[in-house]
Amino acid sequence: MRVWLGALPLRRRLALLTAAAVALAVAVCAVAAWLVVRGELRSSLDEALRGGPTEIRGDLNCVEPAGRGGPFEPQQLLTYPVQRVDAEGGSCLLSGEETVSVSDADIAVAQGRVRETLHDATAEDGTAYRVITRPVLGRNGPTGYAVTTARPLEEINDSLRSLALVLALVAAAGVVGAAGVGVGLARAGLRPVDRLTGAVEHIARTEDLSVRIPVTGDDEDEIARLSRSFNSMTAALASSRELQQQLIADAGHELRTPLTSLRTNIELLVRSEETGRPLPPEDRRDLLASLTAQLGELGALIGDLQELSRPEAAAGAGRGAEVVALHEVAGRAVARVRLRARGAALEADLSPWYVRAEPAALERAVVNLLDNAVKFGGAAGPVEVALRGGELRIRDHGPGIPPEELPHVFERFWRSPMARALPGSGLGLSIVARTARETGGTITLQPAPDGGTTATLRLPGAPEPPPGTLSPPALPPAPGA
Repeated sequence: MRVWLGALPLRRRLALLTAAAVALAVAVCAVAAWLVVRGELRSSLDEALRGGPTEIRGDLNCVEPAGRGGPFEPQQLLTYPVQRVDAEGGSCLLSGEETVSVSDADIAVAQGRVRETLHDATAEDGTAYRVITRPVLGRNGPTGYAVTTARPLEEINDSLRSLALVLALVAAAGVVGAAGVGVGLARAGLRPVDRLTGAVEHIARTEDLSVRIPVTGDDEDEIARLSRSFNSMTAALASSRELQQQLIADAGHELRTPLTSLRTNIELLVRSEETGRPLPPEDRRDLLASLTAQLGELGALIGDLQELSRPEAAAGAGRGAEVVALHEVAGRAVARVRLRARGAALEADLSPWYVRAEPAALERAVVNLLDNAVKFGGAAGPVEVALRGGELRIRDHGPGIPPEELPHVFERFWRSPMARALPGSGLGLSIVARTARETGGTITLQPAPDGGTTATLRLPGAPEPPPGTLSPPALPPAPGA
């Protein structure tokens, strides 16, 4: 049944279920009405039987089944059976044309053990009767006989059959009407779903993510919630596609510069070899050094693009996230930057702080912040690194960032006009911001009080790791940290 319903269209399922629900309700009401009427008719028949004499006195003589006689006057003779029952269960007809079966209750009345009994009985020809049995009293009390008076149940069965026919016709009409109403309700109720389906098909056909579905209703309206969710989904997809297109365009622009420079230098080397006019040793050495630097810059740019291209995870739930010691990560980052930033001084003061993050991504973010500080302020004074209470502060003594440029520093490929002559792709701070979001923290850049810039990375955590979370034990801080 479930498989068969699942194969039907939704409209037909709704119409069929509506008709079935109404049919069930009508059937229950019809059966209840029939039972109530049946009870009332039987109760009326019982009252008619009880309306006779409660005690019968005198001698009762039996008659032939079709005869007349006994203590009843001719005008009192009945067409339905009246019979005498003795204490042994024997019976004879007093009036009527056929006897009815004698039950134990009738015998109990004749024996004087029960004052009256009312029940169903069957005649010899199979006709159903409702009978009442009462004792026969003589001058000295009970006589050992009882009289059973019967009324045919056909009196009420005809009415019940007519009522059942009427109720069946009404139920059938109700089911047909319910099916029509179900079809109408299904069409009206599924009209918003049709609009949603049309929008989805339009997007699948045209890839137009600007389509929006009109929303009518509050938060308790399921269709309105579905429409809002669909609009939010298409808006997110459109934004994601725009960011993807922007990333591709920006990446193409940034890759063009090092590739052009590489091509120029390589062509110069090739021309030198083809013409047999070798370059001066000093020029050749500078050219190879430039090629090496450009290849390194190109590799770093590709690595940054790979980092930004992976899906962004929810805060604190990134792939490979684990409890790590931020002070140790910062110590290793300081050691790495100190090795390649010759001539720049780095001063570190790191207090223990443990966070849940992806270790490699977190260290890359700290290295990016340190590289940025060394690049713009390393020559003017030491780069100060401090970790206190979950705040990693990196301060340089460079020229600082103009206030109008601060809102753009975390944008992809954005570079300050004064930094465009320096190596870099403009992706470092964007990667830092992404890592901070994934870890549930924040990153800010602001001018230092006496010149330079302070970068503040705030990450949620604790000064001590949860029990059993650091395995194997954390590495000791890097030298000089």
